[in-house]
Amino acid sequence: MRPPALPPPRGSLSWLLQLAYTTWRLFSQNGLTNHAAATAFYFLLSATPLLLLLSYAMQLLGRIAENSVPATILMAALYDQLQLESLTALGFIPQQTRLAAGGVGLVTLLLSSRGLVNAVHGAFKIIFPEQTRRNVVVSWVLPFIILPVLFLLMGLAALAQTILSFLAQNDFIGTGNAQVLQALNSLFGFAMVWALLFAAYWRLPRQHPRARDAAVFALAATVSLALLLVLFGAFFKLENYHSLYGALGGVVFVLIGGYFAFLLLYLWAQALYAYGKADVTALEKLFLGGSGEGASKLEGYVFGDTHRLLEKYGQVHPTGHVLIEEGDDSKTAYFLYAGRAGVYKNSDSGRRRLGELGEGQLFGEMAYLLNETRTASVVADGEITVLALPPAILEELMRHSAPLSRRIIDTLCQRLERMNLANPG
Repeated sequence: MRPPALPPPRGSLSWLLQLAYTTWRLFSQNGLTNHAAATAFYFLLSATPLLLLLSYAMQLLGRIAENSVPATILMAALYDQLQLESLTALGFIPQQTRLAAGGVGLVTLLLSSRGLVNAVHGAFKIIFPEQTRRNVVVSWVLPFIILPVLFLLMGLAALAQTILSFLAQNDFIGTGNAQVLQALNSLFGFAMVWALLFAAYWRLPRQHPRARDAAVFALAATVSLALLLVLFGAFFKLENYHSLYGALGGVVFVLIGGYFAFLLLYLWAQALYAYGKADVTALEKLFLGGSGEGASKLEGYVFGDTHRLLEKYGQVHPTGHVLIEEGDDSKTAYFLYAGRAGVYKNSDSGRRRLGELGEGQLFGEMAYLLNETRTASVVADGEITVLALPPAILEELMRHSAPLSRRIIDTLCQRLERMNLANPG
């Protein structure tokens, strides 16, 4: 005997499960793990010339430190907090650099910047499907600007945090003052990352989501990245990768860290898109019903609670209520959730009944799809509960769901065939 199905979750839990399920399904279908790997690769290419520039900066700072006490303190702080000696020993930072290599590094930085930004943009085009193409000038110029500026701001924040940590350890400004300044600097870095993610989540999609929604999901992504950074520092050590992979250990370390970071970035972007499509996805599952096996059972559990949809789109009408009037120019479509209704056609001899509609049927969409007036009337046989769908929701449903579009087209063909048989002349 088959065990009874679990009752669907209710309220906020139901909505959260629907959002999580839709996010993960779209994330998997869009192949965003591959996009995260590609983006991490370009990030690695961008980080390599930056380390070369860091080497130049350290050499310049060393020359200045010969005659400057603050520069000496700064250099000591960088070596102590960033473990530059270890990075140099591991091969991350070259001991000697040349101008020619520096020029190549700058060219590599610019080209990898464009590759990184385009990789992110390509992933966002899949997460947020768009129909129009971007300006060619912007697509070429923006990548050469945004990444160097981003790394500069992040470098300044990291530099300030490093100096403050060094000064606190050596009791130059007092432990209490240093801790306050470190907290403020960390808050500044957090806000900077949040602002960057907010700008990406809000402005990169061609159809911009609401600023409030983008801000919330950017905050969630920033918190996730901060937790990832903490976990990476606790469980992943650069020395371990160096001992395991040899000279390539540092490359593997940076690549893995970038991969997980971009996975989180794309996952929360996909969640933002799923949040904007929450009603459309739930309506699609309701209209298509629980057909299929395997995953459909899980969908039946996740999308089994229709309370939210009924509150937002539901209407209850008494017996005899005329839901659709023949000849009317309204475009609203309906889904018959409960009850039965009759379909009537006006004729010279009066109104005659053509058929009836039962629970689970979508109707009234022909007026919108064909841009015509109503071809028949729909009257409630008893008390009925319907979901009223404005044209914008119907259009979004058909764009979002190919199976539902095919079902609607098939229904339209059947209705047109019945109308032709009923009116052969």
